[in-house]
Amino acid sequence: MNARGWVLPVFGALLAAAAFLVVRGSLTDDGYITLAYAKNLAVHGEWGIIPGSPANSATSPLNVLLLAALTVVTRVAGDPHPVVALGILTVLCGGALGWAWQRIGRTLALPPAAGVLGVALVLLNPFVLSAIGLEVLLIPAVLLVLTVFALEGRPIRFGVTAGLTVLTRLDLVVFVVVIALSAPAIRRRLLPAAGVAVLTAAPWFVVSWVAFGSFVPDTLAIKQTQVGLFAPWTYTTGPVMYYLGYPVTVLVAFVPALLGVVALAAWAAARFSVRWPEFPALGPVAALGGGGILYFVAYSFIGVGPFHWYYVAPTTTVGSFAVAAFGAWFGQARERTVLRTGPPLLALGVTGVLVLSAAAVDVAQGLPWKSPVIFGNWASAQDYARVGAALGKRLDGASVASPGEIGTLAYYCECAIIDEFSDRGHAKELVEQRIAKANPLMSLALRINYHWLDRSITPRKPDYRLQYASGPATGPDSWQVQSAAKGVGHFTLVREP
Repeated sequence: MNARGWVLPVFGALLAAAAFLVVRGSLTDDGYITLAYAKNLAVHGEWGIIPGSPANSATSPLNVLLLAALTVVTRVAGDPHPVVALGILTVLCGGALGWAWQRIGRTLALPPAAGVLGVALVLLNPFVLSAIGLEVLLIPAVLLVLTVFALEGRPIRFGVTAGLTVLTRLDLVVFVVVIALSAPAIRRRLLPAAGVAVLTAAPWFVVSWVAFGSFVPDTLAIKQTQVGLFAPWTYTTGPVMYYLGYPVTVLVAFVPALLGVVALAAWAAARFSVRWPEFPALGPVAALGGGGILYFVAYSFIGVGPFHWYYVAPTTTVGSFAVAAFGAWFGQARERTVLRTGPPLLALGVTGVLVLSAAAVDVAQGLPWKSPVIFGNWASAQDYARVGAALGKRLDGASVASPGEIGTLAYYCECAIIDEFSDRGHAKELVEQRIAKANPLMSLALRINYHWLDRSITPRKPDYRLQYASGPATGPDSWQVQSAAKGVGHFTLVREP
């Protein structure tokens, strides 16, 4: 790669580093679930949120494995530092985004601004930054790299990346299939590519299915039982729900994806009917956008709640297609002087304004963030850290039932804090409940997934229970907290009968 070829990867890494410095003190509770997994794996060699309690509630095995490996590296300075590891992984993902856009830009003859816009579209997205710690940056990074290898016709590298993609999230297989079928070079060598993908991903899934009792993480079944938390809103109507609370944030995050839907419809019409010369053969990049739409449709049918990080995959991929499509259209129109450059340039300009508006939303939250833009936890990350550390000292080896949010408390408490995410006995009850209520097809899939689950495990009985209530703290064993979403509240430690 020549010196110029390093510009976008360096830009992506630097922008990612800046973004992480802004958000590092405001990570959400679910982000800390991942960090607790990574710390437990790096320090104790165990797969679970808390030591001595195996679990399978990590939605992204690859995210945990990478964070744990980087956490081990940070131990050269003494104690493990998973948050530092997260910062390193964030920078690496930013660099990967830049590398992918550099290759896509070279293949499709995009204007240089398109790559900058594509990287910023992801790294400045408030929905992405509000869920750092989860796999929200790993998803667009691996999918764009996958798209690069499809564009360049590299089936073996495509296969390795496809395996890593499903290790990032199994549901991303939608993108793998669509992108693979869109590239003639991959289709011609589909069996070798698929074989390499299986060899890359299968070891983990076999271990997970047999040793942990489920091929798919328990999170799917758990989240499906929590859909009522957002009633009457569903995943399909979730964007409207968020718009009512965060109108500008939703516009800057979702409108680029809507532009991508329009671009995809125009591209499809051009390629398969009218064949407008302004729209070049985008192939795998168009499949990336189409995969985002299919992903949204699939999630609408699965029956999960509108958790904001579930919208990252469709919005970033379809939005990225919009940038690539308008950039390629502009590049081709500029080469053919008989074509007008105005429409694609205007579309790129609108997308650029939306990305700048996203940056304005991020800055308006305050620098550095005290809480994410999209936020619903009972306490800030700082208050949860304080309560977790105090709780660990107070329990002195005893166990406690989670109040409903476990990640940050478990990370800082380093104690036996119990709920369905940390204790397999509690997860098993929810799994059985979900199997009983699911439609026949979903019930069959869940029974296969949990074929090796140890049905004899029972929920662990805690010694104490941590309870949350609104208002100031009163009395002993009570800690007052503040949340941008909930206001003043407090946690109280109560002994179980």
